[in-house]
Amino acid sequence: MHFTRSNLVFLMLASACLAAEPETAYRAARSVHLSYPAPDAELFYNEMVVDQTTSGTYFMAAGWNSGYFGIQDLGDGRQAAIFSVWDPATGDDPGAVKPEDRVELLHSGPGVRIKRFGGEGTGGQCMMDYKWKPGETNRFLLRGVVEGRKTAYSGYLYLNAQKKWQHLVTFRTRTGGLPLRGLYSFIEDFRRDVKSVGEVRKARYGQGWVKTVKGEWVSLARARFTASGAEWESKENIDAGVANTWFYLATGGDTKRTMDLNTVKERAADTGNGPPIALPGF
Repeated sequence: MHFTRSNLVFLMLASACLAAEPETAYRAARSVHLSYPAPDAELFYNEMVVDQTTSGTYFMAAGWNSGYFGIQDLGDGRQAAIFSVWDPATGDDPGAVKPEDRVELLHSGPGVRIKRFGGEGTGGQCMMDYKWKPGETNRFLLRGVVEGRKTAYSGYLYLNAQKKWQHLVTFRTRTGGLPLRGLYSFIEDFRRDVKSVGEVRKARYGQGWVKTVKGEWVSLARARFTASGAEWESKENIDAGVANTWFYLATGGDTKRTMDLNTVKERAADTGNGPPIALPGF
C-alpha cells in the first residue's frame, strides 16, 4: 500500500480511537477441548453438565477421530442433540463426494432429522430437538463396531424426562477397520457475531468410561487441555481444570485462564465395574 500524508493522519486518528475503545476485532470465543488418553475401544460413555450457556453454542461430550456427539443451544429457546460422522474424503462440498465414499445410514430413531453436511469436511448428520437444562446431567453413549474395512458408529442419548435411552442413529463409514480412537470433548461458539465473544460458556465432564476392544471397562481420569487457533477468535478468556470429580471447560466473557494449554490434568478415577448404562447388550 502507498501511504500519503492524509493516509498517515487517518491511521494515527484510527489508532487513538482503537486505544480508547475495547477490543472488537474478534468474532468468536475460542473453541476449547479436552482429549482423553484411552486404549482402543468399542464403547465410549461420558456425562456432561452445562453450567453456563448462551445462544450459538455447541457442547460436545463424546467425540472421536471420525465424528462428534453433543447438544446445542440454538437460541430463542431452541435446543438440539447432534451426532455427526465424517466421510473418508477431502473437501467441503458434500455433493462432490463420490457415492462409495459417503457415510452410510444404517439406523435412524424416532424424531431425528438426517442430512448431509459440508463446510468443515463432509459427512452424515443426525439432529433431534431435545430440551436440556443447565445444571442437569446429560448422558451420552457412543458405540463403534468394526465391520471389515468400515466401522459402524451408533449414538445413544439418555432422555432425562422419559428416563430412558434412545438410539438416535447408526452411521457407517470407511475407516480401514479401526475401533474408537482419539476421544475428546469441546465447547464451540458457532454464532461468531463479535458479541458472542463477551458471553460465557461453561460445562463439566465426568464419569467418562471406555469399554476396550478386549471387553474391559476403563475410567477416563486424565485429560489434556487444548484450544483452537483461528486469528478471529478471542485468545485469553478460556479455561479448563478439575472441580471435585469433574473436568471442566470454559470460554468467552470474563473467563480467566488458570491452566496452561497442553497441560494434562487428572481427576479421581471412577469406581465400580463400568458406567450406569443398563442397556441390553451393553
